Amino acid sequence: MEHANVGRLREFYAAFNRRDAAAMAALYAPEATFSDPAFPGLRGREVPGMWAQLCGAASELKVELVSVSATDTEGVAHWEAWYPFGPGKRPVHNVIHARFRFENGRVVEHVDEFDFWRWSRQALGVVGLLLGWSAWLRAKVQGQARKGLDRFLAQQAGT
Repeated sequence: MEHANVGRLREFYAAFNRRDAAAMAALYAPEATFSDPAFPGLRGREVPGMWAQLCGAASELKVELVSVSATDTEGVAHWEAWYPFGPGKRPVHNVIHARFRFENGRVVEHVDEFDFWRWSRQALGVVGLLLGWSAWLRAKVQGQARKGLDRFLAQQAGT
């Protein structure tokens, strides 16, 4: 029999594939944290806000859960995503390793790891090829992602 948290992670990625941010958010605890190379250090309402922003903007997203395992307190998933990025709609195929921590059947910590240089070569073209390895480009992408998320959250709050 499959562990309940494996089922939760399958549900999470199925919801992501259909761009259902509300279903994804329901699996997180209110104080959950999230981090990845583009969105480091998100907390609380920022986490479901980030998923809502990404799902709302991703009209051509495909998500595939490759493998998943979980216990009462921890989980790991290997997943892949295909989507166009930016104004030029550059095709991106991202390969992600995710780690989760659970409390009371809800995600309290979620960390996605992927090869930023590989991602940046696809998403940013020549700039990513030449500078994707650099802390400068990573910081620039993180700054733009943060500004976009802050703007999205402010719009959601009606301010």
